[in-house]
Amino acid sequence: MKRNIILFFVILIGFVLQTTLFQTLNFGGISPNILIIITASYGFMYDKKCGMVVGFLCGLLMDIFYGNVLGFYALIYLYIGAANGAFHSIFYQDDIKLPLVLILASDFIYSFTCYVLLYLLRGRFDILFYLKTIILPEIVYTIFVTIFLYPCILLLNRTIDDTERGDHKVV
Repeated sequence: MKRNIILFFVILIGFVLQTTLFQTLNFGGISPNILIIITASYGFMYDKKCGMVVGFLCGLLMDIFYGNVLGFYALIYLYIGAANGAFHSIFYQDDIKLPLVLILASDFIYSFTCYVLLYLLRGRFDILFYLKTIILPEIVYTIFVTIFLYPCILLLNRTIDDTERGDHKVV
């Protein structure tokens, strides 16, 4: 129960950071995708089910506040959470390489899917322009933010796991 409440606040804080603080700290109109970091992190830290639930909730927030169709972003984030959950069995907490690669791939897949479904189907065929001006800068910015945000998410989850197991350390 405590984990679910904390997860709700992590998603909410991530959404608020993505839509307020990082919108003001954008570079050329590009801001990092904090919700992808959260979705991917919970997917490979726990499992497919957790990744899907977190992804759905993150996407639903995006749909409610920014989407034209309810469920569009929720479905994309849900699939990203499930895909990252498939890597749960090879996830090692102290290694940051796998999380960085998975978050990079998740952000690319998210951006490319949005391009295909929102722009390409409307006849906007200049993918190289979209790739150079939007997808790649967003991926770089998201990975840069991941280097600082991921350890915080990992520490929070380790603390929750230790508390649930009863491993209280007295200093």
